[in-house]
Amino acid sequence: MTKTVATTWGAVSARRLERQFLAKSARTGTPVAEVAGAMLGAHAQVLSAAELSLGLRADGATRADVRAALWPAGAPAAPPSLVKTHGPRGTVHLLPARDLAMWCAALPAVPSGAASADPGVRLDEARAEQVVAAIAEALDGAFLTVDELGEEVVARTGPWAGDLVMPAFQTMWPRWRQVLHRAGQCGALSFGPNRGRKVTYTRPPHFTPLPPEEALRLLVHRYLHAYGPATPQHFARWLAAPTGWARALYDGLAAAGEIEEVRFEGAPAWVVAGDTVFPDGAGRDDLLRGVRLLPYFDAYVIAAQPRELLFPGAAYRRALAGGQAGNFPVLLVDGVVAGVWHQRRRGRLTTVTVEPLGRLTARQERELSARVERVGEVLEARAELVVGEVGVGAHA
Repeated sequence: MTKTVATTWGAVSARRLERQFLAKSARTGTPVAEVAGAMLGAHAQVLSAAELSLGLRADGATRADVRAALWPAGAPAAPPSLVKTHGPRGTVHLLPARDLAMWCAALPAVPSGAASADPGVRLDEARAEQVVAAIAEALDGAFLTVDELGEEVVARTGPWAGDLVMPAFQTMWPRWRQVLHRAGQCGALSFGPNRGRKVTYTRPPHFTPLPPEEALRLLVHRYLHAYGPATPQHFARWLAAPTGWARALYDGLAAAGEIEEVRFEGAPAWVVAGDTVFPDGAGRDDLLRGVRLLPYFDAYVIAAQPRELLFPGAAYRRALAGGQAGNFPVLLVDGVVAGVWHQRRRGRLTTVTVEPLGRLTARQERELSARVERVGEVLEARAELVVGEVGVGAHA
């Protein structure tokens, strides 16, 4: 009988950091889309946070490189290598364009919860598909604001799509907007560059989606490569999916010999079959050692589990919001969360306030100064470091 591999938090963290370009940054010239692929997308509800997530992982990269990957300039413009759209958990992410065939087949296949909208408001499946098709058609080769897109959707479907029936922010939204995130997840819609203060939408590059079963299989493989060992519960939490569904998916892949069980800190977890080599000794310690700054909703702090080991002791209380990760930018020291930080920009100056939860060594203080300087470079600003209490609360 094959012996089950046993591994530890330190070994797993070292491997994750290396695969995330956090132990060692991607080399100068590495496309930011390649970095986003290794992370399984960069959370982009706050675009500057996504720019930092990518830029801090790639030597020499700045926010200009991220924006050029999203919205290439020139006539005719090259196709984008990054796409800003609705990704895991329905939240806005930067995803590599080359991965859309996987994402836009896997995400619609994830079971959603019970519909919350009133039956008189909710679109039935036929009309939802009609709206998504209208969105894709209207955005093909165009950049439209939400109002412009709404006019196009109503013209292509019917007045019912424009009925103001959805309560939102002390106003009412038209019916069609309830499938906006669905249009993003299936590849009909992505975000364009802002037009002044207004958001615009466009259609991402055309692609042929994978069969849903193949897309889900590939997504599990990619997730376990980046964040494994991980349990079905971890995978479900990352995707905001039902745990029973994730367990059945794991069971099927395990039965097919595609994933295998290991012992992670004494408990069962899974990796891609054969992916059972973990750093140890001095190599492990070298990968873990160091000070790192991760922005709001960084993919690593959201996906890396178990959370109580990544956020030990006081960090669990200070750097999480009701147990939820990502609401505070975090300071990592030797692979675990050891503080929070915040940056405030005024013109060309960004002030980075860092609140360590313990005393830093002289070496760590020097490294922190260098990390703050790098934050400024990514944001194309001059950065200054202030060590002290962060007075800003958790991001919603």
